[in-house]
Amino acid sequence: MNAKDFANKWVQSWNSHNLDDILNHYADDIQINTPMIQMAFGEGDGTLIGKEAVSAYWSKALEKFPDLHFELFEVTVGVNSVALYYQSIMHKKAIEVMTFNAEGKVCKMQALYTE
Repeated sequence: MNAKDFANKWVQSWNSHNLDDILNHYADDIQINTPMIQMAFGEGDGTLIGKEAVSAYWSKALEKFPDLHFELFEVTVGVNSVALYYQSIMHKKAIEVMTFNAEGKVCKMQALYTE
């Protein structure tokens, strides 16, 4: 996998607001951890498991932020993982760490944001 190609396609998917295109990057058993879950749902511990739960959250987030637009600053590479540093929503910068399964789909994601 070319990390920069993945990152550019990932940003393009989010900027398109096409939920199916976004979800195509993720495994069915995806586990995400992000403080934005509490903001979108107003509850929970910041973790969702499974594509169905994640899809419902991201659908709600895309409705809440119709002007969502990410700008990629940097891509770093690890073992079966990447970390993307980008401009996110609400004038926050984000670092998103993604781990890939054997099929090349993101199976685990953790997002961190500036305050």
